[in-house]
Parts: sequence; structure tokens; C-alpha cells
Amino acid sequence: MTDPLAQLARQVQVLQDLEAIKRLKYAYFRCIDTASFAELEGLLHPQLTTCYVGGSYRIEFDNRAAFLEAMANAFNAEVACRHQGHHPEIDVLSEREATGIWYLHDVFLNLRERIRTEGTALYRDRYVKQDGRWLIRHQSYERIYEIVEPIATPPNLTAHYLASHGRRLP
Repeated sequence: MTDPLAQLARQVQVLQDLEAIKRLKYAYFRCIDTASFAELEGLLHPQLTTCYVGGSYRIEFDNRAAFLEAMANAFNAEVACRHQGHHPEIDVLSEREATGIWYLHDVFLNLRERIRTEGTALYRDRYVKQDGRWLIRHQSYERIYEIVEPIATPPNLTAHYLASHGRRLP
């Protein structure tokens, strides 16, 4: 027979893990939109793998460093963006492994090329717990829809965080 206190402790731990994973992914989206790549690095496993599939692209990375470099170039001083993850479906598989599905809605304004991208996708993540902290080990998404259109008139940005915090491209 299972010890009721041990069972309760496990249920509490699962709830704590679910909350920690939610906070991890929320921080991921915030770090992307604010070019906080040093903080983002601490959320990702060193052997992070990534696969993003959109309307005209498939982007894959097989380590954290390559992913971070690409994100620093993409989320630069000539970009304004919003990434929101909703409706998490998280499964804690063991004390050290979990999976998650997140519904993404994003808007990406490339002010240099004057292109606006908006869409939705389903993120499918795998998480590992290392040294008591959850990290993103794998992430992928496939677009549900994606709209890419020219920006005819430059937007009247009255605030533009990445202009002063994003990487300056040549």
C-alpha cells in the first residue's frame, strides 16, 4: 500500500513543477521580446535542439549557442515584436522530465525590411530538471497560420524597447 504522505508530497511536487515550467516558458517569451539573451541562456539546456516550421522556412539548431546567436541577430534594434504563449498543456513525466504544448500568437515587425509577420503556432517542448531547475531541452513549432505582408507606412512607434536594447546590425 502506498504511503498517503508520500503520495501527497509527490502531488505537491508535481504542482510545483508545473508552476516552475510555466514560469520558465513565460520568461522565455519575455527574454525573446526584450533581447535579454544572457537571461535566456540560463533557461536553456546547453544541448538545446530547436525546429521552427513556418510558411516559407524551416529553422533548426542543435545547440544553445547557435540558437542564441541567431535570436540576437533576429531580435535586433530594427525589430519590434510580441510573443505570447497561452493554454499550456504540461505533462510531468518523471522527477526530471516533462513535456509541454503552448499556443503561440506572435507579431514581428521587421522595420529594416518593412515586413510584418503575424501568426500562430503550437510549441512542442521537452524540459529537463537539472540541479533543481527546469530547463528547455527541445522546442519546436509548426505554424497554424502565418501572414507576411509589407509595411506600407512605417508604424508610429511611441515606444520601441529593442531600438535601445537589441543588437545593432551593420
